[in-house]
Amino acid sequence: MARGDAPQDSYHLVGISFFILGLGTLLPWNFFITAIPYFQGRLVGPFNSTARTLHTNYTDPEDSFNFNNWVTLLSQLPLLLFTLLNSFLYQCIPEVVRILGSLLAILLLFALTAALVKVDMSPRPFFCITLASVCLINSFGAVLQGSLFGQLGTMPSTYSTLFLSGQGLAGIFAALAMLMSMASGMDAQTSALGYFITPCMGILMSIVCYLSLSHLKFARYYLAKKPLQAQPQELETKAELLQSDEKNGIPHSPQKVALTLDLDSEKELEPEPEPEPDEPQVLGKPSVFIVFQKIWLTALCLVSVFTVTLSVFPAITAMVTSSTGPGKWSQFFNPVCCFLLFNIMDWLGRSLTSYFLWPDEDSRLLPLLVCLRFLFVPLFMLCHIPQRTRLPILFPQDTYFITFMLLFAISNGYLVSLTMCLAPKQVLQHEREVAGALMTFFLALGLSCGAALSFLFKALL
Repeated sequence: MARGDAPQDSYHLVGISFFILGLGTLLPWNFFITAIPYFQGRLVGPFNSTARTLHTNYTDPEDSFNFNNWVTLLSQLPLLLFTLLNSFLYQCIPEVVRILGSLLAILLLFALTAALVKVDMSPRPFFCITLASVCLINSFGAVLQGSLFGQLGTMPSTYSTLFLSGQGLAGIFAALAMLMSMASGMDAQTSALGYFITPCMGILMSIVCYLSLSHLKFARYYLAKKPLQAQPQELETKAELLQSDEKNGIPHSPQKVALTLDLDSEKELEPEPEPEPDEPQVLGKPSVFIVFQKIWLTALCLVSVFTVTLSVFPAITAMVTSSTGPGKWSQFFNPVCCFLLFNIMDWLGRSLTSYFLWPDEDSRLLPLLVCLRFLFVPLFMLCHIPQRTRLPILFPQDTYFITFMLLFAISNGYLVSLTMCLAPKQVLQHEREVAGALMTFFLALGLSCGAALSFLFKALL
């Protein structure tokens, strides 16, 4: 909720800036996983410069490097570690150093990935350099995301939704770039070079947007982090909960109606009597443990959502092929039905929270919806994946996979955005930055758990 004396977000520049920053934070990860066929091609043998497209299908019967699983795991473990470190060290390192420094480091590392396209090397050194680059990029990405979510915790929840929508758009951007490279007909080296230069432009835009925030009055107002009195903070948080319900058409209970009257009347009352000796006038540093007690169920839901998602995407879903046989559709099936479809529906799901937040933070329906997503694991494992030795194929038709992917992706985007928006509503105003940092840690924990489980699920096929 915007404070009464808050300036206006002129031309929505702050919202656009956070949308682009969200786009920039996930561009590297999405460009890496969408280009898995390129990396697999380099790991099979010398780079085939005469190949027609970046997405040429390479086969490695032994899958000696197990690239899908390793790139997922070594992306998420540094993300988890550095998100945790950022939660403890964020007060020691200035915010501008953490955010701007991380963006510059990611830009340089991705430029290195683009430069390696023109360098001939044997598979093993290329594998090691690529995974080291993945680790470093996600380490800086963790610091970047944690710092930005901490900032967003001090702002109206609409800006968290815009940031998450930008992250969802990053996947669409990467998938479209892949499809354009496939349709261009250029040789593989030129196509791959153009593909990896594209996210560098996105990161440069993110740097410009971050630098512009210090010149926008609306951003300076919310990011100043001035200490507030305890009572106004609590009243503001309660008032925001009421307005959120009113916006979503939820009727007020008698207790909430009474609270509304209290909020109106308290503005007209004389100053309160002096507080008791044990009642603090000014709120001190928020306790991480107390904040966790308030948001633990929402955080657990976030962990579960990402555990399911990363356990099968992309390690399992990228292995699904079309049952129609060789042809154009077979070539485009996985880029379109796996990566592009997932990212479009994920972005749509994240954007839905701009219009309604259901279930609310007090509902027990949210954990139930989260648990139902575990059904997607066996559903995807029983789709048309020819490279299997144990499980049967129960859903061979392409329509099964497309239907599962639609529901899987939109539920992921919506539940992720919902939990990230609900967590700040469960704490007081001065605790919101800590809540944002904690939710970022649990986000990374879910990603890491899912990446680790992907090895098991792939072995069970």
